[in-house]
Amino acid sequence: MKIPMHWLAEWADAGLPPGELGVRLTMAGFELEALTPAAPPFAGVVVARIVDAAPHPQADKLQVCRVSVGAAAAGPADSASLQIVCGARNARAGLVTALATVGATLPGGTSIGAAKLRGVESFGMLCSARELGLADASDGIMELPADAPLGQDLRRYLELDDTTLELNVTPNRGDAMSVLGIAREVGALFGKTLTGPRIEAVPARLTDTLPVTLEADSACPLLVGRIIRGIDPSALTPIWMRERLRRAGVRSISAVVDVTNYVLLELGQPMHAYDRALLEGGLSARLARPGESCALLDGREVQLQADMLVIADQAGPVGLAGIMGGVRTAVSATTRDVFLEAAHFVPAAIAGRGRRLGLTTDAGQRFERGVDPAGAARAVERTTALILQIAGGQAGPAVVTESTAGLRDSAPILLRDGAVERLLGLALPPARIHGVLQSLGMRVTAAAGGQHVVPPSHRFDITLERDLIEEVARIVGYDAIPEVDSRVPQRLQARPAAQAAEPRWLDTMAARGFHEAITFAFVDSRLQRQLFPDRAAVALENPIASDLDVMRVSLWPGLLAATRENQRRQASRVRLFEHGVVFEPGVDGAAPHESPRLAAIAWGARVPEQWGLASEPVQFADLQRDLEALVSTLGATAGAAAPELLFEPASHRCLHPGRSAQVRLAGTAVGWLGELHPEHVRSLDLASAP
Repeated sequence: MKIPMHWLAEWADAGLPPGELGVRLTMAGFELEALTPAAPPFAGVVVARIVDAAPHPQADKLQVCRVSVGAAAAGPADSASLQIVCGARNARAGLVTALATVGATLPGGTSIGAAKLRGVESFGMLCSARELGLADASDGIMELPADAPLGQDLRRYLELDDTTLELNVTPNRGDAMSVLGIAREVGALFGKTLTGPRIEAVPARLTDTLPVTLEADSACPLLVGRIIRGIDPSALTPIWMRERLRRAGVRSISAVVDVTNYVLLELGQPMHAYDRALLEGGLSARLARPGESCALLDGREVQLQADMLVIADQAGPVGLAGIMGGVRTAVSATTRDVFLEAAHFVPAAIAGRGRRLGLTTDAGQRFERGVDPAGAARAVERTTALILQIAGGQAGPAVVTESTAGLRDSAPILLRDGAVERLLGLALPPARIHGVLQSLGMRVTAAAGGQHVVPPSHRFDITLERDLIEEVARIVGYDAIPEVDSRVPQRLQARPAAQAAEPRWLDTMAARGFHEAITFAFVDSRLQRQLFPDRAAVALENPIASDLDVMRVSLWPGLLAATRENQRRQASRVRLFEHGVVFEPGVDGAAPHESPRLAAIAWGARVPEQWGLASEPVQFADLQRDLEALVSTLGATAGAAAPELLFEPASHRCLHPGRSAQVRLAGTAVGWLGELHPEHVRSLDLASAP
């Protein structure tokens, strides 16, 4: 999340240098990743107006411009204007732009001096945004507002002596993915009152509305809409807004789209603007129907699945709800009437849908984490005011369509007396705790044995008492919590005599030449089905990768995958073991059952390469002896003879016929030992059988 300091100070000014503020925010849970200046160093660049532009007598692609910079900056040679030779295609009479005067220094250390270009004198240079380090590419010189003060230093005019904070916002804090969200934190940390722009209801000049229905009200319980008619499609986004968007990492597109992006960054509420003339009938928030598709703004046409929420008109989907709008009803250079939409989507209805389609958007990231339902109407009013200010037009009433099905009420949480001190080891007066929680927008009331705390609607992450205590720790400061030893009674539990101490048998495996492996508890479903075709597995609803999509039913898939990767890296000998749990599906919807397991794999040469012994492949008997040594630790721990270990010839679907055995310990079947089946050796592309 990129937050320009000047924009943040408009809402809450901590009065600290960017570095110090970043350190304090880091200690409050928002890691400062970088401090980026708004512009690279340059000096001597001022605001200027081109008075007239004539063709260069000796060059077709150059113009000779007379440029007014005001009396203070013109110099003794000409108190009214300067002569500048310029090759930009957009240089024209009346354009207000940026001028590097004689003696100016541009990014990279380039100095500007008087020069002759094809025999014509030039006293400075008209600059593009790219030449000033304000854009990666530009098509011509900068175009500034007509009322920009001539002769004023460009850095001062554009407030370029600014710094952008790049903060890492954790996934549970969707409320902080905005200027307002970080301003709330600054206000709580430094006792500041929010002083952002006043957002008031825009009076309706029209009666036009658009019917909206919430068919999937448990996923979309709230949608606020408004029609604005008669906007100027040629209106340009003001330079101050373009600059703030640029510093926040967003590219300027058009006035209406820029305003919706600006409100997203400022208030954290994703917005969408439709071309009203292209909408057929009313809008509906519903689940996708079989066979439906949607052409999105990025040019892709995606096939929709039954659990995907869409915004649709009578002709079909016009956008993937909470992720990306559709191209059919998108605002364009000819749009004069728009429909603004600000909705609240339940996080579970948005999470994972975009990733299935390879889409990661700013709106999707916020809705997955939780967007304040109370902020939708406020965002529509802010967006309306900015559009009317920039592009004109007349607004209809803001219509709220609401259902209680998916709107959550923040339940009061009991913060017990003494709970903060018990968990943090820090004694704080009740008034201090009360003040911290109130500074974060929580309602605190007295209750028997403590305080009832109701989180604000934008804090989706606060549901438990310990969440409240964490908030107290963040705001008070982790550095204020003393380091003290915890005093608790020690109750030692006796270990059953037959149970070996885990470190003993882990050390035994290490002493036998094995390295301990820790693999993912989720594995590739294709590999697991290949090894265990008859075993049901717990599938992941939202896997982190396509080859890690089910929970493991055995430790073997992880060890085989690790062995294959070692072979790919030219290892000639692998000895790995793992101690972990496997997962069996629960019965009748019950939770999966976890069971501890120990597994080992041996592949390649029997012993490390050396001059005294010929290289031989590992044998069944080698791993058999390792297992016998491991079982001997049971008897050693219990102070008695080790239980009887037997290897009975038996068949296993993923082991070599005739080279496998079932392992019995004290008469109980406890595992398998054998060589991997040749079919699996071939499919895994292993040089020899493990």
